[in-house]
Amino acid sequence: MQDLINRVVTNVGLDAALAEKAIGMILAFLKKEGPEAEIGQLMAAMPGAEALAAAHAPGEGGGLMGGLMSMMGGGGVMALGQQLMGAGIGMGQIQGLSKEVFAYGQEKAGEDVMGAIVGAIPGLGQFV
Repeated sequence: MQDLINRVVTNVGLDAALAEKAIGMILAFLKKEGPEAEIGQLMAAMPGAEALAAAHAPGEGGGLMGGLMSMMGGGGVMALGQQLMGAGIGMGQIQGLSKEVFAYGQEKAGEDVMGAIVGAIPGLGQFV
């Protein structure tokens, strides 16, 4: 995972701690929302991904904003964007971050796995 963190630091401009947190948030989101078989393949292909996702998974409920998003039928990619912005990551950085995470996932797990994950999560395709 350190390779991915370094890529995000270099290409997106986040510091290492924020890059690690953001990657963990994205992985936790994918684990929650994505197709189980492909997520399992992705996590297996990226040693350390499971631990990083677990360390940065949002708590149940998601606070007031998470609760409101769920009630309005939101959540998903929108909720992840809110979490990332809440961590101090700008919208332009979120797109760069997403592109790096998905490119890395594609290198490690393959295009078919990542394509199935992106195709299974509504709205995700616009960020990768």
